[in-house]
Amino acid sequence: MQVTIDKNSGYCFGVEFAIQMAEDELNSGAETLYCLGDIVHNRMEVERLNQRGLRVIDREQLGTLHDCKVLIRAHGEPPETYQLALQNNLELIDASCPVVLKLQNRVKHAFDATTRENGQIVLYGQPGHAEVIGLAGQTRNQAIIVMHEADLDQIDFTRPVTLFSQTTKSTAGFYKMKSLIEARIAAAGGELESFDANDSICRQVSNREPQLARFALEHDVILFVSGRKSSNGKALFTVVNGVNPRSYFIENENEIQDEWLAEATSVGICGATSTPLWLMRQVAERVEGIGVAV
Repeated sequence: MQVTIDKNSGYCFGVEFAIQMAEDELNSGAETLYCLGDIVHNRMEVERLNQRGLRVIDREQLGTLHDCKVLIRAHGEPPETYQLALQNNLELIDASCPVVLKLQNRVKHAFDATTRENGQIVLYGQPGHAEVIGLAGQTRNQAIIVMHEADLDQIDFTRPVTLFSQTTKSTAGFYKMKSLIEARIAAAGGELESFDANDSICRQVSNREPQLARFALEHDVILFVSGRKSSNGKALFTVVNGVNPRSYFIENENEIQDEWLAEATSVGICGATSTPLWLMRQVAERVEGIGVAV
């Protein structure tokens, strides 16, 4: 049985940068480093770093901390987090992804401009997701967040609309939402010229969709490794499963069922932008240990 790990899978630049910053800080002698939320949406990696001294906290716990170091993960944070850090004398280790920071700046400028025109900022993204919280914070939390067609009912289509996307969302999903908004504007008698759609999906993420589709077609069975909290993981697995029905979503090697590999001569292992290479290697070792096709 041939087992291949997808060379294009694994951490994106932003996640890799954040984890490296955390490890550098812990290597410098810090016994404990706080992290606002999971540093990456992968339980196995969070547990590994916890053993090294990285302690995950939530926003409520952040308010109780004083005079210590807190890591800001790649997803970015809203302005109030930085204000709280100043008040509580917190030293922030800011690992916000440069792509996210640039988008936050674009959203803030668009909000300031569209407010003068009685317009609306719409964010295509997952409500409650850390990146979306940070983006909405640039609009004083006035942005309208949409994930499904029903969410569009929140928008006044007779007023200007500026659309952005969470950086890790599906490209196809964004353009479907764009088309739905255009249809709603036309039905409401609004002007399409007042609709500004910005494809702000990270290209390092969006380029993985066609790459993964090709990889999935090259193998009998696909094992897609990702944390179940990962928005990107859910989106990419949909792509994989769409072209290869013998695709299985797993968090680690212990979830593999031998019968999945029945009569398979090739097994492809891939993952999300939040999936560490060491975890995909463990999955490969487990498959290789099963031996010849069942």
